[in-house]
Amino acid sequence: MQGSTTARLWGARRIAIVGSPGAGKSTLALQLGALLGRPVLHLDRLYWRPGWVEVAQDVFDAQLEGLVGRNEWIIDGNYSRTLDIRLRRADAAIMLDFSRTLCLYRAVKRALVFRGTARPDMAPGCPEKLDLEFARFIWDYPRRSRGPVLGKLERFGAQHLFLHVTSPRQVEVLLTSLESSAAKV
Repeated sequence: MQGSTTARLWGARRIAIVGSPGAGKSTLALQLGALLGRPVLHLDRLYWRPGWVEVAQDVFDAQLEGLVGRNEWIIDGNYSRTLDIRLRRADAAIMLDFSRTLCLYRAVKRALVFRGTARPDMAPGCPEKLDLEFARFIWDYPRRSRGPVLGKLERFGAQHLFLHVTSPRQVEVLLTSLESSAAKV
């Protein structure tokens, strides 16, 4: 990773992380939050109510608007419909663009690890689950959502920092670079 990219990420006060379910958005958000000292917000915690009940769209949008109005944040999640809301205030965006098989594998693994319990980045009362509908959602992400999301992020990247991360190894390099630069401070 180039030093200027690392420095720009250090300077970013508001970072949006997007990608397919199972790509590791929440994990990366927590890692970046710890390294950069930014609060981490998970869209899944905002969107879902106990028992996997969806919040009303207008309520979700209003809450999201309030969150992005803060001075610092790292927000992870898809919800492509609301990407523009996040990008209007973001200084940087990261897209985890991994293969559908890797994302599906990670979702299965996550379902086994958190079986019957809500994972930390999920709303309380929403125990981890992996059903056929969600597996199809992951499998179809590249065809359904990837192109439009990537297009918005590339336009965003003309004015701001956009990192298009296409492998777990690139995530490791990013984190190592940030850790290394933190040690020098």
